[in-house]
Parts: sequence; C-alpha cells; structure tokens
Amino acid sequence: MKTAVVYYSMSGNTRQTAEKIARQTGADLIRIEPVKEYPSKGFKKFLWGGKSAVMGDTPALQPYRFDADYDAIVIGTPLWAGTMTPPIKSFIKENRDKLSGKSISVFICCAGGDAEKAFEKIKAEVGTDTLSAQMILINPKEKPSDENEAKIKAFCDKLQ
Repeated sequence: MKTAVVYYSMSGNTRQTAEKIARQTGADLIRIEPVKEYPSKGFKKFLWGGKSAVMGDTPALQPYRFDADYDAIVIGTPLWAGTMTPPIKSFIKENRDKLSGKSISVFICCAGGDAEKAFEKIKAEVGTDTLSAQMILINPKEKPSDENEAKIKAFCDKLQ
C-alpha cells in the first residue's frame, strides 16, 4: 500500500511527528507550505493564524508533488482556533478528487484545547464519513513523553 504523510508545521511539532510516522510506515513525506508565511512569534502569530483559520482562508501554496496513486493519506496539522490550519485546508481543496475513496488518517498537534472537533471539520472538508486512524498529541516536540511515542506507534500500527 502506497502511503503519503502530508503535513503543515509552524513550530516543528507536526513536522517531527510526520517524520516519525513516515519512518515507521515507509510513507512518502510531503510538506505543505504557504507562499506567504504566517508570523511565527508573539501576538501576531495568534492573531493572523487564528483569524485565517476562523475565516476559512485557503492560502496559495508553494509547489509540492502529490500523486493520485496513493492508497492512503495521512494528514498532519497543528490546531489553530479549533480547526485545521489554512495551508492544510488549501491542500484538501486542491486535491479533493485525489483524496476521494482513499484511506484518510489525521493527526493533530496542539497545546491543548478541544481538538476532537477538528476531526469532524477535516472529514467534512475531505468529504468522508470516517477516518482510518486519528491521533492528538500535546506539544510532542517540546514535551516528549513515552505516552506520545506509544500513541504514535499505535497510530502507525493502524495504518499498516
């Protein structure tokens, strides 16, 4: 089964997790980046990122390669204002046809909050009723733990 791990990361939590999942599963790793970067520090980070997420923005993305021949797609995103990041929303919008009928799994990295609702928003955006696997990690880069590593392993096991 050919798998892609597609992710956006600002602070490195989602990137680190995506890399671990790709290593453990042999998946291709596809980093999504907006053409115009979001502020990454201070008040502007939360203002612009949160506003963009709440407003449902779909920013232009840097070029990336995503083929239609993947059987399974893992989407990784930080949690912004209770939902997926705008770059991930752009990726889904650009590739909705390629995602149709595929096995979709999602992981979310966050500092806390209600990430469960974000899974429903992602399912609606993709156009699916179910996710093959889902996982929430709290600050996995800044606060590594055996619990997070066990969650990643269990998530990867579901993907196999």
